[in-house]
Amino acid sequence: MEQKNTWETYDEKQLKEVDAFAKEYMDFLDKGKTERECIDQIVNTLDAAGYQELEALVKDGKKLKAGDKVYSVWMNKSIVMFQIGKEKMEDGINILGAHIDSPRLDVKQNPMYEDGGFAYLDTHYYGGVKKYQWVTIPLSIHGVVVKKDGSTVEINVGENEDDPVFFVSDLLIHLAHEQLEKKADKVIEGEALDIIIGNKPLVIDKKDKEDKDAESGAPKDAVKKGILEILKKDYDFEEEDFISAELEVVPAGKAREAGFDRSMILSYGQDDRVCAFSSLKAMLEIGQTERTACCILVDKEEIGSVGATGMQSKFFENAVAEVMNLLGEYSELGLRRCLARSCMLSSDVSSAYDPAYASSFDKKNVAYLGGGMVFNKFTGRGGKSGSNDANAEYLGHIRAIFEKEKVNFQTAELGKVDLGGGGTIAYILALYGMNVIDSGVAVLNMHAPWEATSKADVYETKRGYVAFLENASL
Repeated sequence: MEQKNTWETYDEKQLKEVDAFAKEYMDFLDKGKTERECIDQIVNTLDAAGYQELEALVKDGKKLKAGDKVYSVWMNKSIVMFQIGKEKMEDGINILGAHIDSPRLDVKQNPMYEDGGFAYLDTHYYGGVKKYQWVTIPLSIHGVVVKKDGSTVEINVGENEDDPVFFVSDLLIHLAHEQLEKKADKVIEGEALDIIIGNKPLVIDKKDKEDKDAESGAPKDAVKKGILEILKKDYDFEEEDFISAELEVVPAGKAREAGFDRSMILSYGQDDRVCAFSSLKAMLEIGQTERTACCILVDKEEIGSVGATGMQSKFFENAVAEVMNLLGEYSELGLRRCLARSCMLSSDVSSAYDPAYASSFDKKNVAYLGGGMVFNKFTGRGGKSGSNDANAEYLGHIRAIFEKEKVNFQTAELGKVDLGGGGTIAYILALYGMNVIDSGVAVLNMHAPWEATSKADVYETKRGYVAFLENASL
């Protein structure tokens, strides 16, 4: 089958829309490098668009009707939003589901130590990473520190031009003969991904003899103590407060246009914030729909969708039940019918064909940058293990919608059979019996500190999500 290039289908007006949408998306990436930061942006956007908080409506005993818009946040890391349609929810709803967590380094609960004149933070990598990609690059620290009194300190250091950055060191090439003989997954060990956060000893009064090293006259762990003094002075927390902190170490720097033609976007965290942003914008763009439109943006996908904020929790199901109740439609059987009769796009990224590693892909069944929105009928690994495999009838229904709305799309697998694989939240929603298929944006360098996407694909995916929300009804 002939592969279309989406760029060639746009007129001048659409080309301007592509660039404008890309700028909005890049701003979202810059301001949302963690789940909490994404939620803050999304809630502000929804509030401005007239959405109401579901929990407040439940507390006040208010009712919902067609056209109403509501959202519910869970633990500041996941969110679900609904635009109420004309039809009963029992007949099914149309759902977009993406995740807003990305691979990173997480700071441990007892992280600070000093060695060789450097102060370090000990980390534990999160999600599937090539560990060697995380050394010698500028890093920033984002997150929250919750103190014993319940107050919260927000941390965001390394993004502004006058901020310090942090880094993981690597062995110089001149001494790396043995290191380079190791397998790639052993070149940098997980326990070696500790970030350097300082090198200057604490300056103390000469009269202060307490805790000094007799030989040097300097206090023990002087560099670490210097950093702790800075943390107390500038951020008002102490070493023991790391116990109740969630600090994420991510690549420092803003999203950038890539290529002389500025056709691509290079940024951290595009898996899966590219689909999360496109899904959010689709929800804001649709008019009154027949079916209720829903968008779920969740945490923990990169580590198996576990925990209270992952897709395996009951958060989504509970939110649907609450909405149905405010519509006067709730019953246990009605909830089950709603979920089973729903249609979903599991909005997640797909691997993009990379000519430099052509042997890893089946050229006939792979996504190409610039090829439009991607559908993966199935994911998993090997013999489709762990996969959601969408029904042909559902894929036919989606095809008809996209052809009618003139949305450019392509179909793909992650890579060659038996080379590896991956999964999304699709299989979890499919447990309700609903129709689900994976769909999203092709990404080059997936899970690397800097990932690449095509502006055209990002824009076209948003168009596809709008078409789905307005027309799906299988």
